[in-house]
Amino acid sequence: MRILSASETRQVLPFRPLIETLRSVTKEFDQGHIVCPERLVVPTLGKKGVILSMVACSTNIMAHKLLTIFASNKEKPTLQGQVTCLDAADGSFLFALDGITVTERRTAAISLLALEIFQPQNLKSVLLIGTGAQAKVHLEALNELYSGLTVFIRGRNAERVKAIVEGPYPNLTLIAEQNKEQHYDLVITLTSSKEVLYDQIPSPDTLVIGVGAYRPDMIEIGHQVVNQSLCVVDDLVGAPEEAGDIIQAQKEWKDVRKLSDFLENTQPISQPIFFKSVGCAAWDLAACRLALKKIDLTIQ
Repeated sequence: MRILSASETRQVLPFRPLIETLRSVTKEFDQGHIVCPERLVVPTLGKKGVILSMVACSTNIMAHKLLTIFASNKEKPTLQGQVTCLDAADGSFLFALDGITVTERRTAAISLLALEIFQPQNLKSVLLIGTGAQAKVHLEALNELYSGLTVFIRGRNAERVKAIVEGPYPNLTLIAEQNKEQHYDLVITLTSSKEVLYDQIPSPDTLVIGVGAYRPDMIEIGHQVVNQSLCVVDDLVGAPEEAGDIIQAQKEWKDVRKLSDFLENTQPISQPIFFKSVGCAAWDLAACRLALKKIDLTIQ
């Protein structure tokens, strides 16, 4: 079985093909052609870390992501993981991708798929809240596919904000945010905050994408935005357990839509939209499907 490094994984998952693969997989998942049970989360016996197992099965391949989270790690990464791709015909192991790289890139690609579907008419200015790994990979994707945007960066640490602004994103104009009340065409939040970071009066001219706040006790987007917007999630199975912003706003889940409902949408939506990304193993399977083509493996 071939094991790809983080750099090799990045090379086989270019953003444009990954977005299109996710579009296809999202439709298959909605039609029941992909099986994707809820993730298994098990704390270690010493309570120092957590291990997560995520599985998805389609007609031709299966994907299994195994992640560990050890927040107290000093010399090793906090997050470590691997995504294994298997042949659905005979269960043979085909290849393995770097799990962190897969998670980062498929998460950014889902955000950009939502952006393509719900894109504001005049997309010029973006507010990006966060300075971690997900912020960087979202900027990488925007730099590649949305040249010319002005992106304002908000973060708690001025040095990290400065490092992001000076980063390698030549097709974007990056600015450290000064005025928190100004209008943006797109807002993307990418933190593990437990306090509201964005709650401006919602507008059809501003698309809000929440990527962080992946536990019920976390929140980035305020109740005003959640309750006065059309809420759309990537995975309606996992969201009621993980989408902290929506859970804390006590939004009725019957009023929340799934992204697949809008894949064929060609008409602009006249109400504010809040897209919440929680992720699922089906998106890892999409990464495996694309990688399978890139490394030129033949399966039945």
